[in-house]
Amino acid sequence: MPRHKLRVIPLGGLGEIGKNMMALEYGNDIIVIDAGLMFPGEEMPGVDLLFPDISYLLERQQNLRGVVITHGHEDHIGALSYMLSRLTLPVYSTRFTRELIAVDLKQRGVKASARLNVVTPGSKVALGSFTIEMFSVCHSIPDSVGLIIHTPQGVVVHSGDFKIDYTPVVGEPTNFSQLAALGGRDVLLLLSDSTYVELDGYTPSESLVRDTLDRIISEATGRVIVTTFASLISRIQQVLDVAVRRDRRVFVTGRSMKEIVSMALKTGYLAAPAGVLCRLDELRDLPHHRVIVLSTGSQGEPTSALVRMANRDPRSQVQIIPGDTVVISATTIPGNEAVVSKTTDSLFRQGARVIYDKLAQVHVHGHGSREELKLLLSLVKPKFFVPIHGEYRHLSLHGDLAQSMGIPKDNVFVLENGDVLELGRDSGKVVARTHAGVIYVDGLTTGTLDDVVLRDRKLLARNGLAVVTIAIDAENGKLAGRPRIITLGFVDAGEEQRLLEKSQDVVLAALDHGRRRLGEPGFVDTVVKDSLGRFFRERIHRHPVIIPVVVEAGRAWRKPTRQEA
Repeated sequence: MPRHKLRVIPLGGLGEIGKNMMALEYGNDIIVIDAGLMFPGEEMPGVDLLFPDISYLLERQQNLRGVVITHGHEDHIGALSYMLSRLTLPVYSTRFTRELIAVDLKQRGVKASARLNVVTPGSKVALGSFTIEMFSVCHSIPDSVGLIIHTPQGVVVHSGDFKIDYTPVVGEPTNFSQLAALGGRDVLLLLSDSTYVELDGYTPSESLVRDTLDRIISEATGRVIVTTFASLISRIQQVLDVAVRRDRRVFVTGRSMKEIVSMALKTGYLAAPAGVLCRLDELRDLPHHRVIVLSTGSQGEPTSALVRMANRDPRSQVQIIPGDTVVISATTIPGNEAVVSKTTDSLFRQGARVIYDKLAQVHVHGHGSREELKLLLSLVKPKFFVPIHGEYRHLSLHGDLAQSMGIPKDNVFVLENGDVLELGRDSGKVVARTHAGVIYVDGLTTGTLDDVVLRDRKLLARNGLAVVTIAIDAENGKLAGRPRIITLGFVDAGEEQRLLEKSQDVVLAALDHGRRRLGEPGFVDTVVKDSLGRFFRERIHRHPVIIPVVVEAGRAWRKPTRQEA
């Protein structure tokens, strides 16, 4: 009889798309599955990246046995640099995933390559009380795996990100034989990808995109620019295959695209006949009907190659020419719709023909739809079920789907980050909550970010800033002149002078009314904020951040520059 319950502790990835991290704990042994990042939304101005808070792991680092990675997408590996700079523990992944992790760690200046271990589907790794067996799954990146985890309480199956594709362009199809073999045994728990639970039927095969790309490229009379995820090796391979078939040459632009294509070619995950890939400086020497440009920027990233083209950036190595065909071979990630639409509009304005998923099947996603999720449930036949990887509605719908497949309601747990689920062979219960917050990457700063800071940034972005400099005579304590006001972000240039003059009058009148109290601490600050705030609300219906600055005129002072303000 096992001495301990199995603990399942999601630290990220539930109720959100990204930041995937799951801890399994038995007694004094903890393993971690994935360590991903998430990109911030518009409600987080100035924030670059989000990592899971690993406080739970730091407090128990003597019990950590290792990190197991299911695949190489950033929402599963992007937080490893943060994690490995604070914890010394081994990482286990397949070969392609290991190469991507090594590139990411090098870019972020983390020296941990010696801790990266390569494992293959079918192999087993013993980590304390856990024995992990990997099985191949089909996803939108090579070498993706799911996990069969043997614990003293029973078998846990983690699906990873998966879909069913019997004709994958690169990599192996999902290994149903390993999963089917589990159906005759008691599987304690299934943790399953929920991303596309809202879609009926099956996810289309990646091979369908090949025919669409071939038709588009064969019909194009000018250059073809294809943008997709840099890690989508199967899509890149299809572009290379079509280029050979249609006697075109391929030019790669965008830092991440160049790095991953180079790595994939060296490691054999991409195959390109000699002469198909060319240097960008050779682009001008070829006629337009023989050119394909492979580019980053499918999500409208501000510094990506496609966005530089769309913005007519003179630094761009490729400029849009009327007659170009641009293929956006990706689904827009939620939250990126506005920037992708803006990029698309700009490309159209420059005379390009733009083709995206609403116009042709230039992309298929890498996650299973409802029938595939049902198939996994029927194969594994778990006693308990926890939906993972999705917004809360996805998790809830997946929980309902599991119940429709015969799993009792009391055995389905729709968890949130920080929940602590304890499982025995015949019992399951959420027994506690632990801290599962967010670590912000903000420029060169990595750590927690006060809610007040984000609130102030949003306030500044919406309403602008006014800096009011008040000079007080050091000898008599009276005003030494008219207030000086600098505004940023809320006054139209044509109205600025008149508004500033009136603003000065308002402040002067308010201070003159209380001139006997100018020396009181906080008096000037309060009066300026109240009077000027009321004036701006009534005059322009705005609420700028107002910063009063008091200086003594007897000492050297100068008007703040716009940069200082």
